[in-house]
Amino acid sequence: MHPRVFAIVTAVLLGALGLGALAVTDWVPSATPGGGRVAPAVAGGKAVTSASPTGDPAVWTRSTLRNKLMAEMAATDPGVALADLDRITKAKPYTVRFCHPIAHELGHTAVKRYNYDFAKVLSYPHDTCASGYLHGAVEEMLAASTDPAADLLKLCQPQMSGPCVHGTGHGTMFVTKQNVPAARDLCSKYGSQSRIITCSEGLFMQLFGPDEEDENAKANLPADKLAAEPLYPCPEQPALFQSACYFYAPTFYLSSHDYPNHPEVYAQALKWCLNAQANGGAGDCSRGVGSRTMKYNLDREDWVGQQCASAADAWQRKSCVDGMVSYYTVNYTDSGASGRLCAKLTNEEIARDCRSSARLSGSLD
Repeated sequence: MHPRVFAIVTAVLLGALGLGALAVTDWVPSATPGGGRVAPAVAGGKAVTSASPTGDPAVWTRSTLRNKLMAEMAATDPGVALADLDRITKAKPYTVRFCHPIAHELGHTAVKRYNYDFAKVLSYPHDTCASGYLHGAVEEMLAASTDPAADLLKLCQPQMSGPCVHGTGHGTMFVTKQNVPAARDLCSKYGSQSRIITCSEGLFMQLFGPDEEDENAKANLPADKLAAEPLYPCPEQPALFQSACYFYAPTFYLSSHDYPNHPEVYAQALKWCLNAQANGGAGDCSRGVGSRTMKYNLDREDWVGQQCASAADAWQRKSCVDGMVSYYTVNYTDSGASGRLCAKLTNEEIARDCRSSARLSGSLD
């Protein structure tokens, strides 16, 4: 089958191996060094969670957090909901696992609420959860556009900030109904290589981790194609788009292997990334594993470092640490964030790699 057809089929049919579960599963935090889940109290066969003094549940799930924020936004405005989301993610770091898609949904809803007045939508502080609100707003604007190729270039003007251009990458997948080659063509409208790459990051993030309401992307993925080519469709991508594809591919791998209940899958993912060595994508894939492992275990920094340490080769351990540091500094934007992270790592090699990686500029969610 032609690579273009492969990519289209993959993009439209994503989900059978468990990505739908990623979108809707109510992840709860791990509290044991091995990554085991803490079971809520049970009464009458139903889970019971007690409320905190603030009225918040003892343990947030994706659905409870999403419902709270959507209700707050309906009753007030996006600023209130986003401020509360920021508060909760700082108090409960495990919620970072699922806060980004919730912020996407807030962005979609805000655009509709304010009748597609993009300036009004972005008048609220929107950096929390790696600018998920901005990404969702851009998606909605492009999805409603009659000329997305032109509007894609206008939405982020005049600043043309990285998070906004990244958001247009998400939007290209909405506009093209998960058609990867067509989405690539839209990203290529930027002309500038750096902006095309930034746009491609949003494109592949959306491919491997689609929004909950995106039914096309949650349809059946042909398992036989993945079995034949584990990192499909990354090897078929043009050179400028391969790095982002390999980086975000572990998102799908981890979700389809039920990472909340199988913490051993992080180390397995690093071995899986070695499938990309022949195509030169193993380093990007390993960085992606480090980034996702940190994102899903933000409150267990040293444990994340131990997963990177499980790689057999020094180059892969370093790549994993690069991704780990990158995500940590995306989430914690203060100047001392990387230093705090490195100080918590007990493996000497991983701590050393962390101090070296801390010089990197984190930009990928």
